[in-house]
Amino acid sequence: MLGPRRSNDEKRASRRSAAPFRCRLVVMAKAPVAGRAKSRLARQIGVAQATRFARQSAAALLGRVGNDPRWQTTIAVTPDRAAAGRFWPRGISRLPQGGGDLGQRMQRLLDRLPPGPVVIVGTDVPGITPSHIAAAFRALGRRDAVFGPASDGGYWLVGLRRRPRVLRAFTDVRWSTVHALADTLANFSGQKVALIATLSDVDDANALAETAGSFARRVLS
Repeated sequence: MLGPRRSNDEKRASRRSAAPFRCRLVVMAKAPVAGRAKSRLARQIGVAQATRFARQSAAALLGRVGNDPRWQTTIAVTPDRAAAGRFWPRGISRLPQGGGDLGQRMQRLLDRLPPGPVVIVGTDVPGITPSHIAAAFRALGRRDAVFGPASDGGYWLVGLRRRPRVLRAFTDVRWSTVHALADTLANFSGQKVALIATLSDVDDANALAETAGSFARRVLS
């Protein structure tokens, strides 16, 4: 026996309730001002050039991925007061990172953002493309977490599915060492984890010359 037909309003409500969670990309960024951005690089190539690299690298990344309709982008800014700075592009929401080490700040973002998968990247990896971000979100359709390994033993991307709960991801991680990725993966015992492309970040002059290519030459010219 057939049940009663559903009204059009009921069908639309059902489709809305079944809609997938919105994918959210977070770009963690330091204010690109002299004395704050890329301090290690600044000691090697000078404050002015390092600041210029930080500003152009952030702008280039946000230009590539910031307005992609496949996800909603947020810039997470440090120091917190810099969230109101004029150097960020219009049309992309901003929020402060808050205090603590890198893991504490990332965990805070993962805890506070609205429901749905979240991917976090920084601004000092010139090789990031929209296809990398899309691959990370695809991986989160089948996995609990996704990482983009960095060539120095860290990682340039981390993403969590955040269902059925937000995992505690960053306990006892030795940041800024070759152990950072391995330490983080140890927190995911029993979880499904995916790895995507390995890329290189730019922390010193050698990395800038080796990995940034034409972008580096344009910044330093």
